[in-house]
Amino acid sequence: MPGELTLSTGTLFAFLLVLARVGGALSMVPLPGLKSSPEMVRAALSVGFTFALYGQWPAVDAAGITPAKLAGWAVAEAAIGLGIGVCTAIVLESFSMAAQVLGLQAGYAYASTIDPNTQADSGILLIFAQLMGGMLFFTLGLDRDVFRLLAESLGKVPAGSFAFGPASAEALIRLGSNLFSVGVRLALPVVALLILVDVALALLGRLNAQLQLLTLAFPAKMLTALLVLSWIAALFPRLLREAAGHAWISSHRMLGL
Repeated sequence: MPGELTLSTGTLFAFLLVLARVGGALSMVPLPGLKSSPEMVRAALSVGFTFALYGQWPAVDAAGITPAKLAGWAVAEAAIGLGIGVCTAIVLESFSMAAQVLGLQAGYAYASTIDPNTQADSGILLIFAQLMGGMLFFTLGLDRDVFRLLAESLGKVPAGSFAFGPASAEALIRLGSNLFSVGVRLALPVVALLILVDVALALLGRLNAQLQLLTLAFPAKMLTALLVLSWIAALFPRLLREAAGHAWISSHRMLGL
């Protein structure tokens, strides 16, 4: 006797609401190569995450739901996902900010290459920071933390029960300020040493005006930046883990968990 697959309207609504939250999060989470992947691949990834969270789907009573109410819930769910994605993106953007500061000071801003994510011209250090940030994102297990945060938010903040308020906006703003602090902490040791190199070259030029130090300034600063970056690279995982911890705390405050 052939079986029949039945799907209730409430289950379909629950799937759509969870998909809106997951899709909003994945649209902002800076997974390596996700931006340049085909839309079907990103859609399949969102659907796969949604089915993986089946145990946390809300119980939706389809009898009292109107199209306007369902649309409002979907917008709220997408906003929750975007908030979680923004909190995650801020963590990796601190590496990009540090690379922008170092690239200008060390002279790497004059060289550009193709960004594999956006297919646009970008600085060499910026591409290096994005690739390193993506590698550390998976190495430190931050992808699992994002999935765990989505599951926890579905369990404690079901569909239709969340509304953004001043506390949520304040949590995101405070996390945005953390982006600048982490970026400066990453770039400050190298920038300080490069300033010392500029001062040393200026003093040598003052002592002997005939010395052609301009041709030595760029290679000296670039080599110094590479040496210091290779020395402090061991601190990057710890700083990223610390920044991720602040991001998860801000996400919990934003959702009221």
